[in-house]
Amino acid sequence: MYLPRHFEETDVEVLHQLVRAHPFGALVTLAASGLEANHVPFLLQADPPPYGTLHAHIARANPLWHDFARDVQALVIFQGPQTFVSPSWYPSKKETAKVVPTWNYAVVHARGHIRVIEDPAWLRAHVEGLTNRHEAERPAPWKVTDAPVDYIEKMIAAIVGLEIPVSQLVGKWKVSQNRPPRDREGVIEGLKRDGTDAAAAMASMVHQALHSTRGNR
Repeated sequence: MYLPRHFEETDVEVLHQLVRAHPFGALVTLAASGLEANHVPFLLQADPPPYGTLHAHIARANPLWHDFARDVQALVIFQGPQTFVSPSWYPSKKETAKVVPTWNYAVVHARGHIRVIEDPAWLRAHVEGLTNRHEAERPAPWKVTDAPVDYIEKMIAAIVGLEIPVSQLVGKWKVSQNRPPRDREGVIEGLKRDGTDAAAAMASMVHQALHSTRGNR
């Protein structure tokens, strides 16, 4: 990933927050036929430090779990907020007209070697953890125990677990740090006027970067 220094995010907790907020990752592996990408929801465990471990599962019918290069690290890409940025939002446009559109975004790349897990107890705990994580805010959360035991056992037999101890965690926060402060304020206001959830999330990130020492590196 091309990563200019002013767009680099190195705070592990900030990177973990994005992964937890946007857990649906693109898992890229090297298979016998070349590069393969699978799209999988992940659970991030904080241990071992500093980067933690990613847990996921795939269908047993998916060849990924037995067709990947063991000696090559997998890459998992987590996409955070992203949106178009109009040059019309920059106050400097009126003075020089030397502005162009761009795209703001935040992404995290995690690398590590895949460990395949077929242990039913591990898989049951993983499925329960993933379910509880995403059902927690619902008024009547569904639980794995709501389904018949024999049915859950059958479903667990049809999946395979993946564990990726993270050896490298890289973050890119392209949130207008390369623009002067007044242009960045213009981006914030422009995004707010757009009124979409994606624009609101990006406006918050631009504001946070503008008003933090990390954002002004």
